[in-house]
Amino acid sequence: MITANNGLRDRSTAELVKRLSQQASALVRQEIELAKAEIREKAGEASVGIGALAAAAVAALLALGAFTAFLIMALDGAMPAWAAALCVTIAWGLVAAGLVLYGRQQLQEMRTAVPEKTFETLKEDIQWLKHPTN
Repeated sequence: MITANNGLRDRSTAELVKRLSQQASALVRQEIELAKAEIREKAGEASVGIGALAAAAVAALLALGAFTAFLIMALDGAMPAWAAALCVTIAWGLVAAGLVLYGRQQLQEMRTAVPEKTFETLKEDIQWLKHPTN
């Protein structure tokens, strides 16, 4: 905080500009540290979720294998086993194609994983540095 006690009124303009430059550099360093902390926090939150999703994917894959065997056995009564297996394979292929299209659309719409708050405060800081009297 600028007060009369720290002698700013007695300093030259060059000294004041130098001090402002140092403080601006310190502010930029603090913003970079904030960005790093924000990224670390987001990565930590994501890692727990990714681990749970991976475990769920393994369990779902096992269940899908059992369900596929069930479908083939159920259709085996109405057609040869090879035809039942082919029908189930085609059905799963169509499901996979639909999921690929949906997933690709979701990824295209996804917002970036950049530290948005930090970039906003950096923009404000830059504007202030350009026009400190506004």
